[in-house]
Amino acid sequence: MTQRPNTARRSETARRAILTAAFELVGEVGYTKLSIEGIAARAGVGKQTIYRWWPSKGAVLFDAFLMLSEDAEAQSAELPDTGDLEADLKQVLRATVTELNDPAYDEPMRALTTEIAHDPELSAAYTERLGEPMKELKKRRLRSAQRAGQLTETADLDLVVDIIWGPVTNRWLQRSGPLTVEYADAIVETALSGLRPRG
Repeated sequence: MTQRPNTARRSETARRAILTAAFELVGEVGYTKLSIEGIAARAGVGKQTIYRWWPSKGAVLFDAFLMLSEDAEAQSAELPDTGDLEADLKQVLRATVTELNDPAYDEPMRALTTEIAHDPELSAAYTERLGEPMKELKKRRLRSAQRAGQLTETADLDLVVDIIWGPVTNRWLQRSGPLTVEYADAIVETALSGLRPRG
């Protein structure tokens, strides 16, 4: 009996090859020179395969980031919770700084950020599939700190996320200063000085 080819597995292999190719290429040639034809050639697929699954190179790049995020979440779906909020936040923010300083991630992330700013559909997809889930992970850790009495109960957690993660993203995006672990630590210390319960 002849075994049928596993088309689902073949499709998933092709999908991951396309997303990996898009991520690698945008880092090598920049977003302006990134093309569906180039992605297809690197991935070893026909460009019609890409157009069947994605409407634009921006959508391909977004799914590449989503794949990386999903792979990371498979290793750890939660922020660290050792009971020491300051240490945990510093660990996470230092990791963010390291990622943003990585040349392999810098150009792809800047390209995606630009596309999101100009494409409302891509922006909505980013918010729904990556932005909000990541924010919820951060808020979950902050709620744990509230229950432990390490964070004031009245704190607006959406605002706290912006206060802690926003400065790093802003400095990276605008290239307005060095992005260092010392800067990350100072953000956490400054934010928590105003967010801890009084007395």
